[in-house]
Amino acid sequence: MNALEVATYITRTFADVDRVESLDNSFFFYVPEGTLEPDRRFPFATLMTNDDNDGASNLSRPDVFRLNIGVKPDTYHSLFGPQPRFDTADWASDTDFTVLDRILPHPVYAAMSWVCVLSPRAETFEIVKLLLAKAYELAVRRFGKRLNRG
Repeated sequence: MNALEVATYITRTFADVDRVESLDNSFFFYVPEGTLEPDRRFPFATLMTNDDNDGASNLSRPDVFRLNIGVKPDTYHSLFGPQPRFDTADWASDTDFTVLDRILPHPVYAAMSWVCVLSPRAETFEIVKLLLAKAYELAVRRFGKRLNRG
């Protein structure tokens, strides 16, 4: 799969998704009917095509992109065990974040239950679809909680 196919899947599969592009990267937000101001939104998935935000994945390689997905802590835990703490610098010292087609903890935001995959193939993307659905559902729930708080 390529980055455009992944982005198209997200925007066509999930309702009320706003895709915001910046520096050739894409950020996917759940925003029903434009109800949130841009500075109050948080993405449920991002698609990075360059190393502007971090260089851990070496995205400067041809046709390599990283899909990042924000999941619930229990989903993260089922994949990788407990999340690392932000103040633990060496938690990922044995993880190769440049490997393609493998679901990994996010190199920067694993402590916030984010996972990632570089340039997934079709078989891996079937698993990724489930993770995206969970992330989207979480975004919908969080949005509902924000509305109820007023």
